[in-house]
Amino acid sequence: MEGMFSLKGKVALVTGASYGIGFAIAQALSGAGAKIVFNDLKQEFVDKGLAAYKDAGIDASGYVCDVTDESAVNALVAQVEKEVGVIDILVNNAGIIKRIPMTEMSAADFRQVIDVDLNAPFIVAKAVLPSMIKKGGGKIINICSMMSELGRETVSAYAAAKGGLKMLTKNIASEYGEFNIQCNGIGPGYIETPQTAPLRERQADGSRHPFDQFIVAKTPMARWGRTQDLAGPAVFLASGASDFVNGHILYVDGGILAYIGKQP
Repeated sequence: MEGMFSLKGKVALVTGASYGIGFAIAQALSGAGAKIVFNDLKQEFVDKGLAAYKDAGIDASGYVCDVTDESAVNALVAQVEKEVGVIDILVNNAGIIKRIPMTEMSAADFRQVIDVDLNAPFIVAKAVLPSMIKKGGGKIINICSMMSELGRETVSAYAAAKGGLKMLTKNIASEYGEFNIQCNGIGPGYIETPQTAPLRERQADGSRHPFDQFIVAKTPMARWGRTQDLAGPAVFLASGASDFVNGHILYVDGGILAYIGKQP
């Protein structure tokens, strides 16, 4: 069983993995034996990421690349293949969100979210697929969201992108499964990260932040997720243990999507 989950000798590209969820997933893949490659938009972010990986005892390779730029992505994949090796595992993690009511959101803002959260995973997957086919297999993991299934105020672009990413995941599985390529998604719930920290701060009277109360009440496990909660699912979907799992979205949400909520 231990060998079934081993990623020894594998090269994993995790996009936007300088920190947060991407970093936690990359750390988990590294712990299972994978060689980690990541990108970010600016050299300063790549340098911070490299320092964080070094502190964690991980020998990662970092590159500057805008994943919405097809030529830049193609150049990145070629450079990684030359310097590190053919990419066996791709985790499309890079993403953005803009919380703006739909009637106040510009088409340009909508397009930017779609570009980063949906077009970029298409571009990066397209770039790695030929070498995966030639090598005889590979794993693609798209970081979806509960918004791949649900709507919510102010996230029209994000929900549209993540819903599209769910279907892109299914289509990659459908189109390339015969080449021993598995494409699946992970849909995180609400995760404790530096970005969500303000939503979890105690109020002046000691009570929970209203959004914190809302999330805890809607989650059967009565807590936020932690980045380490994504480690096992990521290793599973990246490893031989999931070789006959294809086109699946694994929601790591503490049960939110299964739960109608308590009666008031």
